[in-house]
Amino acid sequence: MYRYDQFDAQIVRERVAQFRGQVTRRLSGELLEDEFKPLRLQNGVYLQLHAYMLRIAIPYGQLSPRQLRRLAEIARDYDKGYGHFTTRQNIQFNWVALKDIPDVLEKLAEVEMHAIQTSGNCIRNTTTDHYAGAAQDEVLDPRAWCEIIRQWSTFHPEFAFLPRKFKIAVTAAEHDRAAIRVHDVGLHIRRQGGETGFEVHVGGGQGRTPHIAALVNPFVPEARILDYLEAIMRVYNRYGRRDNKYKARIKILVSELGEAEYIRQVEEEFAAQRPDEKIDLPAEEIARIHAYFAPPPLGAKPEVSNRFEAAKAADPVFARWARVNLHPHKTPGYASVTVSLKPLGVAPGDATDTQMEVVADLAEKYGYGDIRVSHAQNLILPHIALDDLPAVHAALDAAGLGAANESRITDMIVCPGLDFCNLANARSIPVALEVQKLFADPAYEEDIGKLHINVSGCINACGHHHVGHIGILGVDRKGEEFYQILLGGRADEKAALGEIVGPGLKADDVPGAIHRVVEFYRARRTSPAEKFIDTLERLGHQPFQEALYAAG
Repeated sequence: MYRYDQFDAQIVRERVAQFRGQVTRRLSGELLEDEFKPLRLQNGVYLQLHAYMLRIAIPYGQLSPRQLRRLAEIARDYDKGYGHFTTRQNIQFNWVALKDIPDVLEKLAEVEMHAIQTSGNCIRNTTTDHYAGAAQDEVLDPRAWCEIIRQWSTFHPEFAFLPRKFKIAVTAAEHDRAAIRVHDVGLHIRRQGGETGFEVHVGGGQGRTPHIAALVNPFVPEARILDYLEAIMRVYNRYGRRDNKYKARIKILVSELGEAEYIRQVEEEFAAQRPDEKIDLPAEEIARIHAYFAPPPLGAKPEVSNRFEAAKAADPVFARWARVNLHPHKTPGYASVTVSLKPLGVAPGDATDTQMEVVADLAEKYGYGDIRVSHAQNLILPHIALDDLPAVHAALDAAGLGAANESRITDMIVCPGLDFCNLANARSIPVALEVQKLFADPAYEEDIGKLHINVSGCINACGHHHVGHIGILGVDRKGEEFYQILLGGRADEKAALGEIVGPGLKADDVPGAIHRVVEFYRARRTSPAEKFIDTLERLGHQPFQEALYAAG
């Protein structure tokens, strides 16, 4: 993984010292909250419903065991013993006292971590495929390009105060696991005639006005991608709405101009760049960054592990976990492991200090020191030998991390909702946990197959409800919480926005309604191999809507 150079280290140290002074002035009353707000946001500090929240950057979702142990230490010493992993592949601490945040940032700096660009109107943490570097279907490892974009965007003077926050995602696999089409900019690495380049999508997003991104350019050569991103950002910075924060995202600009006009302006800006404005990105520099992400020295392994096969035959619980939570690895004899942070009865995405330490230990002992955070709020051990899977599963299960539900109905994406967030209209975690209970039987859940439920507590869509196969959106009506149900969303290479299918439901009615929809799917699928989303697209929304609102 990438290691800080002297400039990275100096930037982070200076930022910590600067913010320590700002916190001191706030606590003394010298700075009022309105004056402090823009300063704290530049350091990942939000004021939530009950306390300040600190969001820590995990660039492209990659952690070392040392870093994960430091996060566990912070959870234990400064929070309430847990952290919350987010859809941006970051981690949030919801209960850190403001007076302690400079100390926390200092501890993070010691392990090459920070909270810069996790909030505010800037280019946020660039995300990618959580199996990057291990996936069979990628054309190359996209993490190096995420790092190049990070270096380009950090403190870029032209883009420090954009009309609104800005999110970039990169993938290099044919199956999109990075949700690039619902990002402000989505980049798909392609190979064309022996040359590497990027398919560029612009203007995706969720929130109040969701959009699927427009394909702006089918192929930008890698040496010119930063120049092209500069052109995209300049057009946005120049014409993006600043008079209305609800219309300030780039998706609104693309929509209001129209795709053709927006593309014309980007191409015009790109062509107008003077030679001295171009970013010199020589092949040697690209290769240098790629070298940081060289694959680990995986030892030769047989394609079939007798130990692995024997463990599956002896233990049905392990066999189910192996069927559900493993992803094929590009190297024979290995697999990528999803560590589910969605056990029954626990807020999705939460991990205790002890659980973080267990995952760090396993990565160190069996996983070549590599840990990832997925945008579905789980952890990934990307390089585990098949021979070691029984031991890894046993340790995870003992720590409460053995749920076999990756991409299944209980593996929900859920925002913190009204339990934590001062923007939320409704609770999201309690509703999600009640839905989980209905599908708690592992055999039943496995029979249902892959089905994504996403839950948001407000229209801001932090729970990505627009792109869930089933989306649940909490709304407030005269002080009472209701939940709108959306059907048909997806965030992959066939990205689509879910549609609200009818009036909102009371919280107590949501689990039963979801159960009726699932049972309708099971009765109408052509075979157990037909996924929920495929059945929905084949039959259309109307029969599913009728099942949703049928008498309970």
